Amino acid sequence: MPPTSRPLRKLGFLTIGLFDPADPRPGHESTLEIIELGERLGFDSAWVRHRHLQHGISSPVAVLSAASQRTRRIELGTAVIPLGWENPLRLAEDLATVDLLSGGRLNPGVSVGPPMHFDQVKDALYPDTADAEDFGYGRVERLLDFVRGKPATDFSGVEGFEVFSDRVQPHSLGLGRRLWYGGGSLRSARWAGEHGMNLLSSSVVKAEEPEGPYDFAEIQLAQIRAFRAAHPDGEAARVSQGLVVIPTDSASPAQRARYEEYAAQRTPRTATPQGPARLLFAPDLVGTSAEIAERLHTHAAFREVDEVAFALPFSFEHEDYVQILTDMATKLGPALGWHPGS
Repeated sequence: MPPTSRPLRKLGFLTIGLFDPADPRPGHESTLEIIELGERLGFDSAWVRHRHLQHGISSPVAVLSAASQRTRRIELGTAVIPLGWENPLRLAEDLATVDLLSGGRLNPGVSVGPPMHFDQVKDALYPDTADAEDFGYGRVERLLDFVRGKPATDFSGVEGFEVFSDRVQPHSLGLGRRLWYGGGSLRSARWAGEHGMNLLSSSVVKAEEPEGPYDFAEIQLAQIRAFRAAHPDGEAARVSQGLVVIPTDSASPAQRARYEEYAAQRTPRTATPQGPARLLFAPDLVGTSAEIAERLHTHAAFREVDEVAFALPFSFEHEDYVQILTDMATKLGPALGWHPGS
């Protein structure tokens, strides 16, 4: 098995946090228990997805605030917050508050673009300003400025008995270097690098060439290299990869069959770019840890990173996630050269 060019340094996982709309509390509790399990298993980071008007986590910052009080070491991230739904100044306040409560463990990941189904939600979300909202990179720049301590107003000082600051409060020193951009295109990768962010790569990339070739790993590799070429830290700039990975070492026969069926249903979308955005999906990796490690060691983009946040499948049961995470930490991670606390 060929060695990776960058030994795996940080092992993380990503969950969507599904819940029953008729009884949503148990699903949220399950997410918190999974994060607690991740810390006990030695994972370096736990990430939560962001879903609006769906039966998944709609408020990851609130969920991670709760997780910060039930854990002590594991880093907590969002992958990703779609900024089209957010006011950057208010979000900066929330992020800094949770980062302080966590002891500096928050890793906020964000993305840009108009909200999904914007025509259907704009009257509820932006009833007076929908046509004027900027959903481009400028929205991220505003968040970066506020988190990094640049003035949000030209007013500060004492008014009566109240003291006012010209920058977002609280200010969490160091959070500005832990902001991530979830990008899947060359343009986004370069932009994130130019603005000193970290890069979250996932199981989706944009196929830039209309006629191909459609090699997911090579497309992702090109984006990672473009990001580092534009970043002030160069080759040391942080990149995390987020493929869907399902180890089966301790899975029951029924679990293995369900996992393989899940992956098979999603495989057709990996053959060619999908939709007008020309999105290309990576195949889900299902098998023993040794089999998955062998495939990852030959994955061009994986060989370029030393951090991962493997994505958990959307629709499995709590017990399935316990098995998958346990195998990741005890079998797959070591097969990739990772060790808890490394």
